[in-house]
Amino acid sequence: MDVKTLSEVIANQGFLIALSILIIFRIDKFMQEIVVAQKEGYRQILENTKEIHNTITNINQQNRSIIPCVLGK
Repeated sequence: MDVKTLSEVIANQGFLIALSILIIFRIDKFMQEIVVAQKEGYRQILENTKEIHNTITNINQQNRSIIPCVLGK
């Protein structure tokens, strides 16, 4: 194999390897962004669930104080 053929093979394969590495890094960055967004979504869901739980608990406590007054009359 002469130098010209060898350099062409390296150039062609090198481009494909470099392109593959670039694509892998871009996919990795995209996956990291998805994970961050997913964690933020979970955090928001948990926060909203806690708020709903607290609201329901407050309504139940209010009903417990109102119902005896209504039934006692």
